[in-house]
Amino acid sequence: MRLGPAGQPQPHRVVVFALAGLLPFELGIPHRIFGRAKDAAGRPLYEILTCGLAPGPVQTDADFAVAVEHGPELLATADTVVVPASYELGPVHSEGRLTPELAAALAHVRPGTRLVSICTGGYVLAAAGFLDGRRATTHWASAEHFQRLFPGVRVDPGVLYTDDGDVLTSAGVAAGIDLCLHIVRRDHGAAVANEVARRTVVPPHRDGGQAQFIERPVPRPEVAGTTAARAWALDRLHEPLRLVDMARQESMSVRTFTRRFREEAGVSPGQWIVHQRVDRARHLLETTGLSMDQVARETGFGTAQSLRKHLQAVLGVSPTAYRRTFRAAAAPNIPSADGPSVDGGAAH
Repeated sequence: MRLGPAGQPQPHRVVVFALAGLLPFELGIPHRIFGRAKDAAGRPLYEILTCGLAPGPVQTDADFAVAVEHGPELLATADTVVVPASYELGPVHSEGRLTPELAAALAHVRPGTRLVSICTGGYVLAAAGFLDGRRATTHWASAEHFQRLFPGVRVDPGVLYTDDGDVLTSAGVAAGIDLCLHIVRRDHGAAVANEVARRTVVPPHRDGGQAQFIERPVPRPEVAGTTAARAWALDRLHEPLRLVDMARQESMSVRTFTRRFREEAGVSPGQWIVHQRVDRARHLLETTGLSMDQVARETGFGTAQSLRKHLQAVLGVSPTAYRRTFRAAAAPNIPSADGPSVDGGAAH
């Protein structure tokens, strides 16, 4: 938390920049996700405010406007700025340039402020030069146009979101939920993010590298899915998981199961299992005093060396560094009731 004028801790301030033609769903995502994040004492971890190019009504892409109390000066007070999508970006979308009014508004953003876009909100960040030389994404249907308009941006058209440190971008609509949960997880750990997800009734974690456009996300009614196999695997993450055993849960051949799994989840069974195990390891590192060897066994990675390798690959930090960062509010030496998980090379 930052310090206020009297030296008192203040929640991290998130300012949502609402532009004409915005999508109400996306406008609400930061308020819903960040607004549900609380510390161990129940205090809000974020303060979420909204501003526009001027105080007053901002027209949405629906049949109503939203009343915004603050003008662009509020951007100067932000620790994080979020730009949701808009369908009325004018020359930003058609020519890749800011209007004078928009440029003046963004000039209020302080150096070092974390910048976040949802869907085509990335056009605003790119036109302002914030994405130059950076990896970014946007809605898959706009990715080719985005890359042509901003050749200096390294556009990744297939992922749910990108994290380039102080600049983060997401694909369309619901991927904004994934990105905001990722930010909460990055700021305060998996336990806080999982609680926000539970309260919001959404999956706690979809990895940023997961495909945003899955050819057949909803199976036809007459076609079996892989949901039961995933539930079965989650209950047995501490055991060796073989692809043939997962396929058997759905009475499928390994080949059919692998294809169907990727169609539904956007990743291979092996990738999915590794990420589930990493999530379980994060939870145990945050909430228990288990040794690294115990965490490795409980999460199915088998050895502390394997645990370290997978956390380094997925999170970019060692288990010890992760625990040191997020363990402060956790009660020591209390075993997790979450149960075990499995080692990394099980299913592919």
